[in-house]
Amino acid sequence: MNNSVGNTARLIGAGLRALLVLTIVCGVLYPLAVTGIAQALFNDKANGSEIKDQSGNVVGSSLIGQRYDLPKKDPNDADEAARPDLKWFQPRPSNGLGSNSVNTQYSLLLSGATNKAGDNPDLVKLVEDAKEAVVADNSTATHKVDPRDVPADAVTSSGSGLDPNISPEYAKLQIHRVAERHGLDTKQVEKLVADHTRGRTLGFMGEPRVNVLELNTALKALTEN
Repeated sequence: MNNSVGNTARLIGAGLRALLVLTIVCGVLYPLAVTGIAQALFNDKANGSEIKDQSGNVVGSSLIGQRYDLPKKDPNDADEAARPDLKWFQPRPSNGLGSNSVNTQYSLLLSGATNKAGDNPDLVKLVEDAKEAVVADNSTATHKVDPRDVPADAVTSSGSGLDPNISPEYAKLQIHRVAERHGLDTKQVEKLVADHTRGRTLGFMGEPRVNVLELNTALKALTEN
């Protein structure tokens, strides 16, 4: 009987010691080491790839796409369609899984694709309407957009619906409209797009891209100077 109690006590003691050691190693030392290495070597990425404006205020993350819309005419009307603010470069469409239904104070897009087939009538109409809007929105008094020049990313959403990047072709298509709205020379805006165009990762992975938030942040700085 005494041996049984003693053995049980020793097992419990060994288990508690193992729990304490593993808690310190896995719950304290390892997280501190990983956090320290991340902050030292990858500070920007570890903190969310934040983008700041001229004043040092965080305006968003380079990893998450943002919309640039005009304020709603009626802030309480959840069904009012969003109207793009054409002063700014526009991102890809955000045709994800819909809006959140839990917190109605914020209209958040749920990440995800539409999961509609390429010949789905609803998707076809969505793309056709988007193409018409892109042509109409980006045509100016001195520059008419050819519908054949509208790239695929201008009328389709990404798999997540939150892609922060657009193709250089879509960025260039918006140059005349943005320049006109801000009273800038098109050459200035062309240079801005060129400066924010990134090539393929390591020269062969992915596609050339332009981060919309970074581009619009630079555009804002240019117009305020």
